[in-house]
Amino acid sequence: MAFADKTLVCRDCGAEFVFTAGEQEFYQSRGLENEPGRCPDCRSARRQGRYGASKGPREKTKVTCASCGKETEVPFQPRSGRPVYCDECFAKVRGQRQQE
Repeated sequence: MAFADKTLVCRDCGAEFVFTAGEQEFYQSRGLENEPGRCPDCRSARRQGRYGASKGPREKTKVTCASCGKETEVPFQPRSGRPVYCDECFAKVRGQRQQE
Protein backbone atom coordinates (compact mmCIF):
# COMPACT_ATOMS: atom_id res chain seq x y z
CA MET A 1 0.00 0.00 0.00
CA ALA A 2 1.42 3.37 -1.01
CA PHE A 3 1.22 6.15 1.54
CA ALA A 4 1.03 9.89 0.91
CA ASP A 5 1.63 12.74 3.35
CA LYS A 6 -1.56 13.95 5.07
CA THR A 7 -2.22 17.29 6.73
CA LEU A 8 -3.99 16.86 10.08
CA VAL A 9 -5.25 19.36 12.67
CA CYS A 10 -4.06 19.13 16.29
CA ARG A 11 -6.91 18.60 18.76
CA ASP A 12 -5.08 20.64 21.46
CA CYS A 13 -3.69 23.72 19.73
CA GLY A 14 -5.57 23.63 16.40
CA ALA A 15 -2.36 23.88 14.35
CA GLU A 16 -1.96 21.90 11.16
CA PHE A 17 0.79 19.28 11.02
CA VAL A 18 1.93 16.74 8.46
CA PHE A 19 1.45 13.02 9.06
CA THR A 20 4.20 11.81 6.73
CA ALA A 21 4.14 8.68 4.59
CA GLY A 22 6.99 7.29 6.71
CA GLU A 23 5.03 7.86 9.92
CA GLN A 24 1.98 6.20 8.39
CA GLU A 25 4.07 3.19 7.42
CA PHE A 26 5.48 3.02 10.97
CA TYR A 27 1.96 3.18 12.46
CA GLN A 28 0.81 0.36 10.18
CA SER A 29 3.85 -1.80 11.03
CA ARG A 30 2.96 -1.48 14.73
CA GLY A 31 -0.70 -2.31 14.16
CA LEU A 32 -1.86 1.21 15.09
CA GLU A 33 -5.12 2.06 13.37
CA ASN A 34 -5.80 5.65 14.53
CA GLU A 35 -4.01 8.68 13.17
CA PRO A 36 -2.29 10.96 15.70
CA GLY A 37 -4.62 13.57 17.14
CA ARG A 38 -1.90 15.92 18.41
CA CYS A 39 0.98 17.70 16.70
CA PRO A 40 4.52 16.68 17.70
CA ASP A 41 4.91 19.70 20.04
CA CYS A 42 1.66 18.97 21.91
CA ARG A 43 2.52 15.24 22.11
CA SER A 44 5.89 16.10 23.62
CA ALA A 45 4.40 18.57 26.10
CA ARG A 46 1.77 16.02 27.12
CA ARG A 47 4.40 13.32 27.67
CA GLN A 48 6.52 15.60 29.84
CA GLY A 49 3.50 16.55 31.94
CA ARG A 50 2.51 12.91 32.34
CA TYR A 51 5.91 11.78 33.57
CA GLY A 52 6.41 14.58 36.07
CA ALA A 53 9.08 16.59 34.26
CA SER A 54 7.16 19.80 34.96
CA LYS A 55 6.76 19.09 38.69
CA GLY A 56 10.34 20.01 39.58
CA PRO A 57 12.58 18.26 42.10
CA ARG A 58 11.04 15.87 44.61
CA GLU A 59 10.93 16.87 48.26
CA LYS A 60 13.28 14.99 50.55
CA THR A 61 12.31 13.66 53.98
CA LYS A 62 14.84 13.33 56.80
CA VAL A 63 14.89 9.85 58.35
CA THR A 64 17.12 7.67 60.51
CA CYS A 65 18.47 4.51 58.86
CA ALA A 66 16.86 1.38 60.35
CA SER A 67 20.15 -0.53 60.01
CA CYS A 68 23.05 1.77 61.00
CA GLY A 69 21.22 4.66 62.69
CA LYS A 70 22.74 7.31 60.42
CA GLU A 71 20.54 10.30 59.54
CA THR A 72 19.78 10.52 55.82
CA GLU A 73 17.24 11.94 53.37
CA VAL A 74 14.88 9.96 51.14
CA PRO A 75 12.77 11.18 48.17
CA PHE A 76 9.49 9.81 49.58
CA GLN A 77 7.28 9.94 52.66
CA PRO A 78 7.98 6.77 54.69
CA ARG A 79 5.05 4.59 55.80
CA SER A 80 4.84 3.62 59.44
CA GLY A 81 5.99 0.12 60.28
CA ARG A 82 8.33 -0.13 57.27
CA PRO A 83 12.12 0.16 57.66
CA VAL A 84 13.93 2.95 55.81
CA TYR A 85 17.62 2.66 54.97
CA CYS A 86 20.45 4.99 53.97
CA ASP A 87 21.91 4.43 50.48
CA GLU A 88 24.71 2.13 51.70
CA CYS A 89 22.47 -0.09 53.85
CA PHE A 90 19.79 -0.19 51.16
CA ALA A 91 22.37 -1.49 48.67
CA LYS A 92 23.40 -4.22 51.14
CA VAL A 93 19.80 -5.27 51.86
CA ARG A 94 18.96 -5.25 48.16
CA GLY A 95 22.02 -7.38 47.39
CA GLN A 96 20.97 -9.95 50.00
CA ARG A 97 17.45 -10.19 48.53
CA GLN A 98 18.75 -10.70 45.00
CA GLN A 99 20.96 -13.61 46.14
CA GLU A 100 18.03 -15.48 47.72
